[in-house]
Amino acid sequence: MTARRVISLLSQAPLVLGDTDGKFYRRYLRMLAREIRALRYALPSAADGLPKMQVMIGLCYASLCLANQAGNIRGTAKRLSDELQRQILPDGGHVSRNPSALIELLIDLLPLRQTFAARNIAPPPALLNAIDRMMPMLRFFRHGDGNFALFNGMSATPSHLVATLLAYDDTHGVPMAHMPHTGFQRLEAGSMTVLIDTGPPPPPDVSHDAHAGTLSFELSSGASRIVVNCGMPSTARDNWRVFARATPAHSTVSYHNASSSQFVEAGAMKKFLRGSPITHGPHNVESYREVTADGTMLTTAHDGYKSRFGIEHRRILSMAADGNRLDGEDIVAPAPGVRLKGNNTDYAIRFHLHPAIKASRLSDARGVMLVLPNRDVWIFEALDDKVSLEDSVFLAGNDGPRRTAQIVIHQDARQTGSVRWSFARSNSSPSQTSARRDARREPELPL
Repeated sequence: MTARRVISLLSQAPLVLGDTDGKFYRRYLRMLAREIRALRYALPSAADGLPKMQVMIGLCYASLCLANQAGNIRGTAKRLSDELQRQILPDGGHVSRNPSALIELLIDLLPLRQTFAARNIAPPPALLNAIDRMMPMLRFFRHGDGNFALFNGMSATPSHLVATLLAYDDTHGVPMAHMPHTGFQRLEAGSMTVLIDTGPPPPPDVSHDAHAGTLSFELSSGASRIVVNCGMPSTARDNWRVFARATPAHSTVSYHNASSSQFVEAGAMKKFLRGSPITHGPHNVESYREVTADGTMLTTAHDGYKSRFGIEHRRILSMAADGNRLDGEDIVAPAPGVRLKGNNTDYAIRFHLHPAIKASRLSDARGVMLVLPNRDVWIFEALDDKVSLEDSVFLAGNDGPRRTAQIVIHQDARQTGSVRWSFARSNSSPSQTSARRDARREPELPL
């Protein structure tokens, strides 16, 4: 908060001080000096990740904007450069793996770059390199409707800020397919976009907002999001934090309703650590991508449930070359050399739907008809398993939490270790698809 206040006071000083007298001017500078002094004292104890970076950015602004600070410019720029190299990964993602961190940092780093130029001082190379790496990540996380994928604490997309940031993107290129250091994959064909979390949790010091969503994915068609994660609300976060961070709030497999990552839950420990970081999660997350004439196949796996339940989760996604079909298979099997632990071997595969999607279960209980806002129809089908349509909540709406639905497949690992499913675009209208659904109903037997 102090860093944000210092940056705002400095950037709006011409407006505030434009028609003031000398007395107010001196009071303003004294108040600003106190804030900057407090910021310097707070730097060693600032929480790692985004808070520490914002403190350094505020101090760098202060050294550039205030008189008699020339001796501090080099030192603050050096500390900021070191922190940028540590927190901004080589592929442009933030070490917290939270897409919103990119927005928060770029709205400060872009004006900071301009401030260096206004002072006729060369910006640090690390600052320029970090901005160049981060800008493509903005496009990587975006769906066709311009909203960001809901991973690791991302809430509603601030569209006005994103539009401003993208105006500074000189490349305007196609998003990259793979971010290996941050741990995400992007499949794209035709109008279909799929974003998948294929990385382990971030380090504990920067995991206070991280989610247990390993191998979760989001699916969109054009400007319509179909499958999403629940996300995090913009306000009243503490009321939803425990639920939103858990694996069942993501479009992936949850084993025995447990999370693939474990969080600090003890109240005293949470107070000591100033939050609830991840203490244990997947150590080995595999990801293999193969492009063929028929489309793209992504094979992934993680061991987040190995220590507690002795199983591994493997997910295979195959996107058709024309973008009209996504086939998936989820495999829940004992880890090599490990036997299933305990009698609680139930698991659920969840696909949380965007609130704009109208869903109705097919009569054979093995599929769901999905009607998009533009009246396109998609069909979800499970080849050998029954499908249920259950209540869910979409937390990342601009108007607060919204009620929605989720497609769920319940199974037992001792009986069924593999579930195949698909999302496919239908060429029929909703009424035609509904008519075919009614025709598939089993005939009623006479009494």
